[in-house]
Amino acid sequence: TQYHQAPSPRWHCPMPATARPTHSHSHAGGPAGAKPKLYNPRHPERTLLYQTIAEHFETWHELASAGQFDGQGDHHTPRPYVRQTFRKYLECGIFAHGFARAWCDDCGHDYFVAYSCKGRGVCPSCNTRRMVETAAHLCDHVFPRLPVRQWVLSVPKRLRYFMQRDGAVLNMVLRIFLRVIAQSLQSHSTGACQVDKAALHIGAIAFIHRFGSSLNQHVHFHVCVVDGVFEEVPGQGDADAQSSPPGIVFHPASAIDETAVAQVQADLRRRILRAYVGRGLLESCDAKEMLAYQHSGFSVDAGVCIEADDRAALERLLRYCARPPFAMERLRKEGTALVYRCAKQHSEPGSDKRGAKADELHLTPQELIDRIAALVPPPRTHRHRYFGVLAPNSPHRAAAVALAAPAKKVVVQADPANISDGAPRAVPLGHSSPPTPDPVPPKRSKAHYLWAVLIARIYEVFPLLCPMCGGQMRLIAFITEGTQIRRILDHIGVDSEPPHISPARGPPLWDDCDAQMDDGAQIEPADWDLAAQLAPDYEVDQRINW
Repeated sequence: TQYHQAPSPRWHCPMPATARPTHSHSHAGGPAGAKPKLYNPRHPERTLLYQTIAEHFETWHELASAGQFDGQGDHHTPRPYVRQTFRKYLECGIFAHGFARAWCDDCGHDYFVAYSCKGRGVCPSCNTRRMVETAAHLCDHVFPRLPVRQWVLSVPKRLRYFMQRDGAVLNMVLRIFLRVIAQSLQSHSTGACQVDKAALHIGAIAFIHRFGSSLNQHVHFHVCVVDGVFEEVPGQGDADAQSSPPGIVFHPASAIDETAVAQVQADLRRRILRAYVGRGLLESCDAKEMLAYQHSGFSVDAGVCIEADDRAALERLLRYCARPPFAMERLRKEGTALVYRCAKQHSEPGSDKRGAKADELHLTPQELIDRIAALVPPPRTHRHRYFGVLAPNSPHRAAAVALAAPAKKVVVQADPANISDGAPRAVPLGHSSPPTPDPVPPKRSKAHYLWAVLIARIYEVFPLLCPMCGGQMRLIAFITEGTQIRRILDHIGVDSEPPHISPARGPPLWDDCDAQMDDGAQIEPADWDLAAQLAPDYEVDQRINW
């Protein structure tokens, strides 16, 4: 247990559901007396997703390891990182696995904040934090204040199979996509028509999506591109012009309409099929047939364009591109089945034949876990990549990202000696009084945001705001030892034991067949008719028929 210098107050509850009326304490520039929004810790053990995984995950893992579950025809055990991701999620947000203590110096109020798993693919809270952090970093520090357009590419299922299983094929298709986008932007930038093509660069960030709206495996690309091209110009200066870094000039693109997008789609279809034939993944005759299809399966969309001054819309677009594959708000329970609402209509063909809506999935708990497990990304795999002037090793990155900072306003001060008739006069900046230097903040990577800042950015709720007096709170301790955790939680009346995780169990039909009544008769299972099979009319030799 690590403690910082702080008084030794009494222990309070993690966070009250309803707080006392706040005093007249202003916060974040708000008016005095205004009641601020309060932060309440989440309780993942109460959600439907947590309860489903806690009850059925071990059973699914045993069936999947034995090859007895649907979709596990390879008879291979699920990868270790999948099991580790699910187990870490079952510990996320649980006070019994450790917590931090926040303390208010003004009134002495404190509460606990449970640790997070920081996983990818399963935990809705950590996925949301990662999504918001990525979008905030790209919007605040990477994308310049220029128009940004989203390009989306989807390929046929026949080609998607190789992209799903071979990273080299995935990179090849992405490179072709970016080259065609660059050529289209160069041809539609009127200011760069007479410029050498080698001196023109794009700025793009590609998001690789391996999922669809119905929790299916669907590899496609969302690429956010600065809507124009950057021209490389030599460095400024007289004597040291050769040693100065090169600058960039932006040429905006125009007239990117449906005709231009259709031309991009035609070029992509031809180049990607030719690359598949060159790698030996597709026969040349099959490629010619796919080129002749009226509906080839290639889809390119570039209808979303964000203006230069609309940074809020850009951040919403980046959140959409960095979104996780699963949304807990779309999951509900109907009887013994789980219903997941898809984002798009008719995403599951044939589901309406069973009397269900076409945009909903009816899944068993193990089917839901199996779909989520297939979408867990491998560790140390990048989910978005930088290209062009925004690439980390680009010599033009510093000049490009400098345009992301907001324009600084010049404050003009008045000289008291030059005031006449009550009208202040402007003073040159050289004669103005020097501003008071701000304290130097600790060094922190721009890509990492504080936990409290992300919470305030998502929900407009500042978690380190005292619910009693409205003062500023701070973290004073991190409790990690099991003995101390149980003692503190027992003292404040909070359950010190983690939620129960059900072990693997056999099919319900077997358990019901072995069950005995008090009088010695066997209990007939509820689904006994489904298990009964009629005897065949004749003996079948499966070796011959096969």
